[in-house]
Amino acid sequence: MGRLSRGAPQGRARPAGTAYAGRVTKAKAKANESGEPGAHRAPREYRAAELAEAAGITPRTLRFYRERKLLPPPRREGRVAWYDEHHLARLRTIAALLARGHTLGGIADLLDAFEKGRDRHSAAELLGLGDITTPFAEETPVRLTPEQLADYFGGEVTVDNLAASLDIGYVAIDGDEFVHVSRRLLEASAELVAKGVPLAEVLAAGRRLRDQTDAIATTFARLFRSHLLPGTDPADPAAVTGLLERVRPLAKSVVEAELGLALDRQVRAELAEWGRGPEQATQENPAT
Repeated sequence: MGRLSRGAPQGRARPAGTAYAGRVTKAKAKANESGEPGAHRAPREYRAAELAEAAGITPRTLRFYRERKLLPPPRREGRVAWYDEHHLARLRTIAALLARGHTLGGIADLLDAFEKGRDRHSAAELLGLGDITTPFAEETPVRLTPEQLADYFGGEVTVDNLAASLDIGYVAIDGDEFVHVSRRLLEASAELVAKGVPLAEVLAAGRRLRDQTDAIATTFARLFRSHLLPGTDPADPAAVTGLLERVRPLAKSVVEAELGLALDRQVRAELAEWGRGPEQATQENPAT
């Protein structure tokens, strides 16, 4: 694998129309690169040799990746294959994952899971866009490339773990990137993995916690609906939002207090059992 090149050769700029109308003028190209207001960046396309150079690999390696189906098929115009920026992003992802110790077989499985994950949760669904906004969640979503996600969890980003994350709803796929629903959850999960908890166990615990917190949230939602919402005009969204904003800190305080008390009880019990040791535990609870 060659070293990744930060620059890209001049590829083909394809206008929005079906016919190729000619080269983009230097002035338009400069505006596109500068990001000036009103500048519209035309989709770029590359021939095979141009794509390989942009990705820092050889044309032979590019052909090998195509044969291994690590790249989606290019757009064809007669006998010419045209690649776009999604192909370039995919090649950079492959190079980054190889540099992190992943095998090509493992990368192929991850990319296949990545593509299948597009059909599970869209980024809009994950973030609740388009739904009525409620003021309870205070999470900041995080956009990650596949290689950045791998950096968070080392060699534990496997097909099964990726599928579990998609299924739970921790991540969604948007274009060539992942969107994680919560920076706090992402960083807490990464810290647990760094301290020695397997990612599969973190995700299994997360799935159980999701079920349990859904049950807690259902309890509060029913209280709100039965005792608070009946006195609010449903045609007045501002009034409903204001009511929910007032009860939000109350609900969170109750949950935080109960969780703290429960952790005290459970951790003390676990420490007591751990301190007794297996022999003492056996003497206190002999087999019948």
